Amino acid sequence: MRFFSQRRRFADLSEREILALAISSEEDDARIYRTYADRLRDEFPDTARLFEGMAEEEDRHRRRLIALHEKRFGETIPLIRREHVAGFYARRPVWLVENLGIERIRAEAELMEQEAERFYHKAAQRSSDAETRSLLGDLAAAEAAHQEVADTLAETHLDDDARSAEDHTARRRFVLTWVQPGLAGLMDGSVSTLAPIFATAFATQDTWTTFLVGLAASVGAGISMGFTEAASDDGELSGRGSPVKRGLASGVMTTLGGLGHALPYLIPHFWTATITAAIVVFIELWAIAWIQNRYMDTPFFRAAFQVVLGGALVFAAGVLIGSG
Repeated sequence: MRFFSQRRRFADLSEREILALAISSEEDDARIYRTYADRLRDEFPDTARLFEGMAEEEDRHRRRLIALHEKRFGETIPLIRREHVAGFYARRPVWLVENLGIERIRAEAELMEQEAERFYHKAAQRSSDAETRSLLGDLAAAEAAHQEVADTLAETHLDDDARSAEDHTARRRFVLTWVQPGLAGLMDGSVSTLAPIFATAFATQDTWTTFLVGLAASVGAGISMGFTEAASDDGELSGRGSPVKRGLASGVMTTLGGLGHALPYLIPHFWTATITAAIVVFIELWAIAWIQNRYMDTPFFRAAFQVVLGGALVFAAGVLIGSG
């Protein structure tokens, strides 16, 4: 397998190549931190300044490594990067991280520092030059201390008020992008499909037909709600986030809300299926009330009264129409 691999083993790298790898890694990490800062600057300016400070730390490391390389090997630095070395740690692409919550991004930065520390420890063990080994050991210690640097920067840029404001912004963004459209979809799917499903059930007393009607109503409502949510607002002015995410949340939750009380009709016995579906409806309505209370700050009993009363009326309408 090694014969076919186009990557170098870390154990086969020369000291010059190890220094070159360290230089490119520091450059990449500084660029990643600056990208985080740029992406977060509008909504989380204090955290953006924290990442700018960490990028400056990486720049200082890179300059020390370049100075050592010039002293030992000259000005020409070999082109070797992480992806050229087998088994070397890789960084998560920025476009995968940018949609994570603010705390996840901070945790990602902490993981970067831990991986860099391990690299410098291994690199120092490979070096036979005292000065090089000393510098790599110093950088390992510096990476280990970066959490303290980050904490110091956090104290400078992220006091309790700033962190609280950023956490509030992150929570608001999550609610507007995912919870609000998802809740609207769940309410629509759970309540609006009650009438056609139970009307069909009591009109035909055929569980398979009822299931097919419920499946069609749920999927159709999900597609409709998803496209409606995505097309209603591009999120630029309202700050509600990506229309694709909102449409996905609304469409999926609408479908799940309808399928919840359609799936019991896969049970062939009519009354067993109907009683099971009614229990599922009860659980769905209380779940909606809990979400409204948890994320939308609606008093629980008021939310429960509104949702359960509305659901009960729609359920009764379906039963009466089907029985008639």
